[in-house]
Amino acid sequence: MSRKALLIVLAIALGATGCSAMERLTFIRPSAARGEYTQVAPTYDVSGRKTNPRAGTGDAILLAASAATHYQRGELDLAERLATQALKASPRSGDAHTVLGLVEDARGRPAEAGEHYRQATAIAPASGVYANNYGTWLCKNGRAEESLGWFDRALADPAYAGRGSALSNAGSCARQAGQPARAETSWRQALQLQPGNPVALAGMASLQFERGQYFDARAFAERWLAVEPDSADGLRIAAQIEQKLGDNEAASRYLSRLQAISPGSSTDPRTQ
Repeated sequence: MSRKALLIVLAIALGATGCSAMERLTFIRPSAARGEYTQVAPTYDVSGRKTNPRAGTGDAILLAASAATHYQRGELDLAERLATQALKASPRSGDAHTVLGLVEDARGRPAEAGEHYRQATAIAPASGVYANNYGTWLCKNGRAEESLGWFDRALADPAYAGRGSALSNAGSCARQAGQPARAETSWRQALQLQPGNPVALAGMASLQFERGQYFDARAFAERWLAVEPDSADGLRIAAQIEQKLGDNEAASRYLSRLQAISPGSSTDPRTQ
């Protein structure tokens, strides 16, 4: 596996069960320092032993990549074992800390997860990926205002490929921090980069709805539903927008779609 392959961005929806699209944030798995490698990955068995032992930073990269793959498959114990081996091979592996953070989050241990994300930023302070992940963790854990500086740091990394995610996250967290103007700026910037970014579209639909700007809210809701046609939150707020605009027929169509995918759903809009 090449180092470049390890940088593939995988957006992971986070939050408690039932979290709306207007409340979600994204982590990036795995993160990365710069550089490219062309080694062929060794094969790992379920015990975490390698069939082709190596040592050092290159080995840590391969171990972290394998750990990330097993994490994605839901094999948390093996992912943890491999990521821990990666840290033994190279204590300054931010990727290994990132995978361990994801594992701890999946196990419902946010404090332990946050420490791994923090350590990744200490290892590579200029990494946009690590900064985005730590900022996301802060925001999810009641520290929204503190998280904003970390998204700024992520965006300051010229090599960071996930700017749209960092901007949409920054918007959601600025909203939580009571800074709607900053939220709007971040979401609009995210949409300039990614016109179909569902987090930014959801945020803008909600924000404009709360401001009473129903025509603008309708436009954002329609774009959101074009990306996520079965979003219960998108259908719910779209119905409420049409009710405010006096188009009860359109509202009824959205409510019918909502009932079809989520019987018994409330029609009250959910905001951040």
